[in-house]
Amino acid sequence: MKTTESRLFSVKVCSVVLFLLAGCGPVVKNPVPVGQPGTIAPYPAQEYTINYGDQLDVKFFYNSELNEQIIVRPDGRIALQLIGEVSAVGLTPQQLTDLLKEKYSQELAKCELTVIVRNFGGNKVFVDGEVTSPGLQDIVGPMTLRQAIAKAGGVTRTARTNEIIVIRTASGRKPVVMTADINKVNDGTDMSQDFLVAPHDIVYVPRSPIANLNLWVEQYIKNMTPVPIAIPIL
Repeated sequence: MKTTESRLFSVKVCSVVLFLLAGCGPVVKNPVPVGQPGTIAPYPAQEYTINYGDQLDVKFFYNSELNEQIIVRPDGRIALQLIGEVSAVGLTPQQLTDLLKEKYSQELAKCELTVIVRNFGGNKVFVDGEVTSPGLQDIVGPMTLRQAIAKAGGVTRTARTNEIIVIRTASGRKPVVMTADINKVNDGTDMSQDFLVAPHDIVYVPRSPIANLNLWVEQYIKNMTPVPIAIPIL
């Protein structure tokens, strides 16, 4: 009797697994429309603009007592002696230098200074999901999507590499979501999928449908079965 019940249970489990396999699809839900690679212009190589968390050196040639080493605050501003607070985010180092010269010229008889970016604290991309070491990754020079994933240790064996999600917030616009198929980059059929990432991009590598199915089988069938049965994990 128990053998018959076990066989019936096995048949039901197999039916459920086959049903899930047939219905599994790469469904991604996003609050904004999903575009294809290229709907957002690749992040171009351009003159660096100061970002949140950057460490700046402000050096005076004739007034060294005013030299400052400061970090750009979360509100995008810096505070300096004599002139108070100044908005820095979005300016190039040269633009900030010119702005500070203009302000300090009202306080100093001879104003010569320069701004140096010592640490690029805000030049990061966040890589999450099915990667070995998820978290913030520094962008040093132009960095492609595949390079960003490699900096996070690469994808795991449970990754869905044909639908990697990139969320980008363009200045003054709502976040836009793109998908990329890294498989086409790896086999050389479509290198445009390996576009450049931009500061503050969020890269998410989803779990594959098969991996989700395996996890479901393990958690809800193997661990809850009243009698031991052999269920091959795909």
